[in-house]
Amino acid sequence: MLRAETLGGGAYPPLFDTHAHYDAHQFDADREQVLSDLPRQGVELVVNPGCDLASSAQAVDLAGRYPFVYAAVGIHPEECGGYVPEHIAQLRTLATHPKVVAIGEIGLDYYWKENPPRELQQRAFRDQMALAQELGLPVIVHDREAHGDCMDVVRDFPQVRGVFHCYSGSVEQAQELVKRGWMLSFTGVLTYNNARKAVEVAQAIPLEHLMVETDSPYMAPVPHRGKRCDSALVVHTCARLAEIKGISLEACARITLENGKRFFGLDR
Repeated sequence: MLRAETLGGGAYPPLFDTHAHYDAHQFDADREQVLSDLPRQGVELVVNPGCDLASSAQAVDLAGRYPFVYAAVGIHPEECGGYVPEHIAQLRTLATHPKVVAIGEIGLDYYWKENPPRELQQRAFRDQMALAQELGLPVIVHDREAHGDCMDVVRDFPQVRGVFHCYSGSVEQAQELVKRGWMLSFTGVLTYNNARKAVEVAQAIPLEHLMVETDSPYMAPVPHRGKRCDSALVVHTCARLAEIKGISLEACARITLENGKRFFGLDR
């Protein structure tokens, strides 16, 4: 599979994939090989967020085994059907690991009718925001077709900072988030022909508030759309963001790397 070579070859710029799910079953056959190959492909850092208690524990385990991988722990809105407040204590314990850098992936998802009830999603979201506030950790927010309710939760926790991953909201909401000190992150969707809204947001928001991600194994960028994604493909999203901002790939990679390190409190 072609990687950065499709962008003209040469040395790989240092990249930070701020959101990738290597605990996912799509990597069961070759997880170790994929992760071991990432440093030579220019991927300097990866954050692996959990989606439930089990995957959060797996994320912590992977972070402990690979020096460039960090973890977030949380309960995804699609996975919160069995949520009870006692789960917060388990997340709190997982978050004591020194390589846990955020609470996530948390948030709201109103897209699928079969998702847990909205009231339960909101309860789990708010409880995890409270945990992040207690621990002084940032949050990684999933927002799908729930922009207004997500913003209401953000406003109710002014002390919590975070990132809206795979950002899909409006320019106006993005500007409010930036004023609150939040970050936005883009996946391979930014490279798609129909990504008009994402491009508008990328144009409007200062680069210092933007990060890049893959959401692996999903959201593979062009020219790999439809295939399993991994962190080596984040270079394509970074290249598209650089094009939108009118800067070089190397400059965009450096700035988004530093943004991610600052946001997650990494001193590497």
